[in-house]
Amino acid sequence: MEERLQKLLSAAGVCSRRAAEDYIAAGRVTVNGLPASLGQRADPERDEIRLDGRRLEDRAAPVYLMLNKPRGYVTTLSDEKGRRTAADLVRSCGARVYPVGRLDLNSEGLLVMTNDGELAQRMTHPSHEVSKTYEVSVSGAVEGAAERLSALRDLEGEAIRPARVSVLRSSGETAELSVTIHEGKNRQVRRMCAACGLAVRRLRRVREHTLELGTLPVGAWRYLTESEIKALKQL
Repeated sequence: MEERLQKLLSAAGVCSRRAAEDYIAAGRVTVNGLPASLGQRADPERDEIRLDGRRLEDRAAPVYLMLNKPRGYVTTLSDEKGRRTAADLVRSCGARVYPVGRLDLNSEGLLVMTNDGELAQRMTHPSHEVSKTYEVSVSGAVEGAAERLSALRDLEGEAIRPARVSVLRSSGETAELSVTIHEGKNRQVRRMCAACGLAVRRLRRVREHTLELGTLPVGAWRYLTESEIKALKQL
């Protein structure tokens, strides 16, 4: 059956749909020996599809896993600066999987990784408003911090939806907060804290949509259960 090349590349676990568009535009994809074009359709059972000269394999079996990303790792498949990547930690899964969304270098916690480009796109698309909960250790003006964070509607001139914030622990000039957001703006929680006079000491994602990090050790990963996968696909 014919499908768009972006979808075929994503389904094969090669890259996300967005990255596939870049590959096609750069001339890295061919169909039956001819350069592919954006929006082109092909049938993997009939057409010879190649990326960088290598034939696109049959659709890879979908793999879904959760990683407890440590600090000091970037959420990319490779890094031009030679930094450690999330992909390094999941090589033993036996499939080429890529991160769904991001956690910055100094953030840690729940990171979904998969070769299912369709699911990855649904989880990261703003229209689905996937909730993400973080446990954030902060210092500074912690008195009334939850109320100030909850009241934020603007972040450096950019409108944001209200966050759900509660205090888990507080002592003197430090506190641990639970912050739930429904957007995925770059470094959003850190920027929100900075706007409220708070310095982030530790930031850990503990929940995304219906997934919970639980007791998964730092640096470890596990496959998602059938029920977890089903819940994600209902987005």
